Amino acid sequence: MNEREESNNVPSVLLVGYNGANNTGSEARLLTIIEDVKSVIGKNTIISIPTLNEKNLRRYLTETSTLKIEAIPSIFYFSLKKLVKNHDIIMLVEGSCYMDTWSTVLLRAFLWATSWANEYNKPCVAYAVDSGHLSETNKRRVKKQASKTGLIIIRTKAAADRLKEIGVKAPMEVTADIAFCFNPKPGTGNIRNIWPKTKERQVVGMALINPYCWPVKFQLIGKRKDCYRWPYYFSKSTERKNAAENLSKIFAAKADQLIEKHEKAVALICMESIDETFAKQTFEKIKNKRWVQIFSSNNYNTSQMTLILQNLNYLISMRYHACVLAMAGGVPMIGIAHDLRIPDLFQDMELVSLCFNYKEVSAVLLNEKLDQLINNQEKYQRLILYNFHQHLTRAKRNKELLARFLENSKISDKLWSIKT
Repeated sequence: MNEREESNNVPSVLLVGYNGANNTGSEARLLTIIEDVKSVIGKNTIISIPTLNEKNLRRYLTETSTLKIEAIPSIFYFSLKKLVKNHDIIMLVEGSCYMDTWSTVLLRAFLWATSWANEYNKPCVAYAVDSGHLSETNKRRVKKQASKTGLIIIRTKAAADRLKEIGVKAPMEVTADIAFCFNPKPGTGNIRNIWPKTKERQVVGMALINPYCWPVKFQLIGKRKDCYRWPYYFSKSTERKNAAENLSKIFAAKADQLIEKHEKAVALICMESIDETFAKQTFEKIKNKRWVQIFSSNNYNTSQMTLILQNLNYLISMRYHACVLAMAGGVPMIGIAHDLRIPDLFQDMELVSLCFNYKEVSAVLLNEKLDQLINNQEKYQRLILYNFHQHLTRAKRNKELLARFLENSKISDKLWSIKT
């Protein structure tokens, strides 16, 4: 008999998200959410984390008697359903929850979890999540299934408005990303020590992705090099390949200009392991390689990556969480949007002029926006720091809302009997 069976008074929580992908943003969220759950319910709460990549998850999480890593197969329908059935509380913890930008399969996993929680009469909360682009079919799915959620805590008003517009009826509260509450371990990511020559130069970070390989699609057969994780394959075509090649040329040319004209160093930031391919593609085109270094989530943990971001002098980012985690350092930034999360963030900060879509990227536009940052560095540092504190205050409400939701749940007596 396992500990869960021995002690029915100890509540169990299932955290359903994009866990184990060597994704810095997801790791920062997950680590913070685990602490929130322990703080709200109690340190003895049994927390289970399903993952498609157990090895990666174990890199930064140590399994204990109360923290369980649940490996699930790539075709995870029945495994996930069983996990939902066997837990007391279901939390959707993936930031990119209600969008199909990355994959319809991922979206459906969250909707299935919500539906099963409703079927089994389990409290279900979407915890500091987001909404974004949805096909017409997926809008109907989200309307039907997300409406069954006990509470949706969402990161921006714009994201909440999108859900309401498609007809989602679940209770909603607008806060901010829980990653704003992530506290990196001090001294683990000083970029000047990791890359000593940058003591001579300011560093511009480029957090890049290849937007042309998304979304991943379900297919049984495909080329190994195009496989994200079987049976999911990246979107591929000659047109997409050429567009990605052109984008990498623009970023490489910008890196060379930063090095030659502005005497900066350039850090290519890979917030997720799969970003390395595009970063290396860009790196190979850069002439002044001695002033360029790649920093990948494959090699640096969440605290290190966060402190690297916070110690940059400027940031050009296609990654939402690179922006979020850099804000505590007051880093002036440009946002290049692949989905709606970065535009929503920059709208919240009233810095819309510094954000544009990846299809608009050009040497002229990058020059204009980066010159704007460099010529007004102190102004943007103050604005970013101010906005960080505003978002941090909002993000702290996430835990309060979770506590209130669980107090009103049908298992509240069980929950609070073990609070320590």
